[in-house]
Amino acid sequence: MELKDTISLMTSSNYKDRFLAEYWQVKIRYVKLKEMCQKWDKGELEFVPTCDRKLYSAQLANMFGYLIVLEQRSHLENIDLKENMFVNKL
Repeated sequence: MELKDTISLMTSSNYKDRFLAEYWQVKIRYVKLKEMCQKWDKGELEFVPTCDRKLYSAQLANMFGYLIVLEQRSHLENIDLKENMFVNKL
């Protein structure tokens, strides 16, 4: 799944669809940043990052916390976060 796959949900009038878009957008960005940092740590990056590694670590920690909050809300609001449920809504 890519960010572009969330567009129709993001613009939906249904708040549960918009919630799904928000969750998956954050999750996609989190996974990509985590993969970048793992490559950086292994010396496998093909570019030199502008920011300090500690700043990226802080960003990952905050994004992870945000995902936890969204997952808790999804349980309370009965919103299924499974990726296959998301894809079926497109």
